[in-house]
Amino acid sequence: MKQHLLIAGLCMLLATPAQAQWNKKQNDPQGAAAGANAKGAGLNLEYCDEPMGTIAVVEEQEGDWYRYLSSDLRLPSTVPVIRMLIQQSNCFVVVERGRAMQNMMQERALMDSGELREGSGFGKGQMVAADYTMNPSINFSQSNAGGVGGVLSAFGGRHGMVAGALVGGLKFKKAETMLTMIDNRSGVQIGVAQGNATKTDFSLGIGGGGGGGFGALGGYSNTPEGKALAAAFANAYNNLVVAMRDYQPQQVQGGLGKGGKIKVGD
Repeated sequence: MKQHLLIAGLCMLLATPAQAQWNKKQNDPQGAAAGANAKGAGLNLEYCDEPMGTIAVVEEQEGDWYRYLSSDLRLPSTVPVIRMLIQQSNCFVVVERGRAMQNMMQERALMDSGELREGSGFGKGQMVAADYTMNPSINFSQSNAGGVGGVLSAFGGRHGMVAGALVGGLKFKKAETMLTMIDNRSGVQIGVAQGNATKTDFSLGIGGGGGGGFGALGGYSNTPEGKALAAAFANAYNNLVVAMRDYQPQQVQGGLGKGGKIKVGD
């Protein structure tokens, strides 16, 4: 009897539109941003009254975590998700230092060659410097449950196996995300924060694509692995913003990079 009730309830959940279930999450990256205005941002996303500086998001795509992300999970770069979180929060102004930089430089090369019409406005001295760089990374913990779905822990045992098979599974047990923040002028790491999401951190309705501005997030809005990772990055970003509001610079006697206090002997 209990099993029949479980399956009936699960069918009702699956019939609910994906967008409605996605919107229930308070931490998930969603919506859009234009300048200082944000639309449809997660309810729990940290917000700043004014930006703390400009920032570029740079991903180390040579790491083992990125190969697993792109090859095994078939998920795209994490950069668009993090950029949207940053701009919606209004805590930093995002500047381009990724692939689109090639197009920016191409337009400047066309200007220098004389091919652009007069008044195009691509003269020198207009690009904005990036005060900081944000570097994302992920530490995956493999699941021993054989890809059982995100509701396994919620329902438990055999019934959890049934629900997981119907709804969809995760290829990892836990994902710990890390955001590192570097001051570009000094090279000093000024902030680091961790976020995490387990296989029960998202709603049951994980099938299908979302609406309302989710399309730009690709697999981060319509796969269980993507949703879990997006939530983990939102958690890490919130933690970083909270820490940076209370930032205190580290001081070294004699000045940074001038020998330090730990001596190696005569």
